[in-house]
Amino acid sequence: MNLRPRLLAATICLALGGCMVGPDYQKPAMQLPMDFKEGLQWQRAVANPQGALASQWWLEYRDPLLNDLIQRSATANQSIVAAEAAYRLAMAQVSSSRAGLWPTLGVGLSGSRGTAGSSTGNSTSSTSAVANSVSATLTASWEPDLWGLVRRGIESSNAAAQSSDALLAGVRLSISASVASNYLALRQLDIDVGLLQQQQQINQKLLDMIQAQYQQGTAANDQLLQAQDQLSTVVAALQTAQRSREQYEHALAVLVGVAPSQFSVAPKGQYAFVVPRPPLTLPSSLLLRRPDVVSAERTAAAANAKIGVAQAAFFPTLDLTAEAGFRGSALGGLFSVPNRIWTLGPALAETIFDGGAREAAVQQAQASYDQDVANYRGTVLSALQNVEDNLSAINHLQVQADTYQQIYQRNQQLFGSQQAQLKAGTVSQLNVLTQQLILLQTEQNLRDTQAQLSQGSVALIQSLGGGWQTKAQP
Repeated sequence: MNLRPRLLAATICLALGGCMVGPDYQKPAMQLPMDFKEGLQWQRAVANPQGALASQWWLEYRDPLLNDLIQRSATANQSIVAAEAAYRLAMAQVSSSRAGLWPTLGVGLSGSRGTAGSSTGNSTSSTSAVANSVSATLTASWEPDLWGLVRRGIESSNAAAQSSDALLAGVRLSISASVASNYLALRQLDIDVGLLQQQQQINQKLLDMIQAQYQQGTAANDQLLQAQDQLSTVVAALQTAQRSREQYEHALAVLVGVAPSQFSVAPKGQYAFVVPRPPLTLPSSLLLRRPDVVSAERTAAAANAKIGVAQAAFFPTLDLTAEAGFRGSALGGLFSVPNRIWTLGPALAETIFDGGAREAAVQQAQASYDQDVANYRGTVLSALQNVEDNLSAINHLQVQADTYQQIYQRNQQLFGSQQAQLKAGTVSQLNVLTQQLILLQTEQNLRDTQAQLSQGSVALIQSLGGGWQTKAQP
């Protein structure tokens, strides 16, 4: 058999396969500001979707236990496990789409044995003979991608998989940031509990002293009632702090993938909060690598490719099928030339009328793309707002922390002065305890603000897609 016509036909089909209908994707235009409102310079740069994954930003907080908790959450958190499964599903869809470019091959082997009745003339007698049938066949079918239907599908699946990859990165970043934020909040409450317990002890001493003075007639009933209220207020605040700490501990347990009853974090009354400071210049690549921004942009790319898939339905489809094999009455000698069979036939199909279904499918694909583009632009704007909000929070919290630091230092001096005066006999123990109580309250304000500043830095790191380091540190 002459193979030249077949090779020529295959070459023509492959050449036709280079045509793809539908619009080629262009990243949606987005007007970006040149600088941040909160004082940091903006620089245009190329997006780096994997940048957040390579940044171990939590090491900046210099806490081995925090590092361990984040590493545990990366492997055991069920949200991450689910996101990884979704990514594997998306990659499987890519493989499924690519399979459409290749022919389908099949083999078959069958055999049968039976009788066939026959009659002659007007005779009512019939004869039956036992007949055998054996066949072995090889079938092939292929639908050339003349208009890019399959390739646009692959393009859409690839973009969807990249979106799923970005979502996975987003879940990882969100979980690690949640672990850090909850952990720092727990440490803040450790300090609060310790300071409130000291305040409770002092308020109890003050109440005992006022009760004694009241019994001696040197203190009024109003003073006694005020002292009782102050003690009760501290007791209530202490219960709130202890309850919140327990809840943060439970939240950390779930984040690292264990039951709360099997997880605990030992209290630590003395804790140094670290606040990594962003540089004066933040490149735009930090924001553009944000997983939600990358995912939204890739979703728009996938939707754009689906327009081509919908438009390809307006063009005819060509199916090439072939079958070759052997058929005979016995297995012995089956694979001989007289028993050879083959068929070859193309089929061209075109839909003439569908009631507007294809046109509606194109309109749906276009509308879906427009929606995803709008979502992408909205995501970028929300990301800008998120960064601005966190920069603003850090700026104001830093001023607040500096102010509380000054207040705390002044009250340390006042408390030292009261102690000296007590030794000199010029003030009473009541005055010293009152000043000590004020000192503890100012310390709590300072430590709470430092904790909030540290947590705010975590929020800023998350809003920038996982830190502000564009390259690994040496």
